[in-house]
Amino acid sequence: MKKHETSKKPGNEDWFATGLKERLPADVRESLTEEQLQALKIAFGARRWGRHPVDLRGTLNVWRSRYYFVFLMGRNDRQLSRRERRLSRVANALTIAAFLLFSLLLGLGTLYVFKSALGINLLPNSSLGLWDWLKAP
Repeated sequence: MKKHETSKKPGNEDWFATGLKERLPADVRESLTEEQLQALKIAFGARRWGRHPVDLRGTLNVWRSRYYFVFLMGRNDRQLSRRERRLSRVANALTIAAFLLFSLLLGLGTLYVFKSALGINLLPNSSLGLWDWLKAP
């Protein structure tokens, strides 16, 4: 089967062709050949213009200009390229490392404040000043 060829099986027709035919008048719908449908699919980029679970759109008026914004979020069903998979793994690793570092620093800070509250001095005449800062009114 060619890259842009639709399936001939009933019930398994191409989503683009199905959506296009639903919007066309009956006489035009029946006159389209498979080749014409494929040309239209390629011309329109074969993108699904579907609904997203999160779809925020709006405009902002700033001084004399208007800017628009679009925020879409939904499940990614497309196949990732090798480069995109590698970047995704790196991003995930960095996110996990940042979370672990933040958790470690938060835990050590909590232990330090707890130690200071109990009056335990590990190094005489030295302090980070965190406890003094927290107990000050």
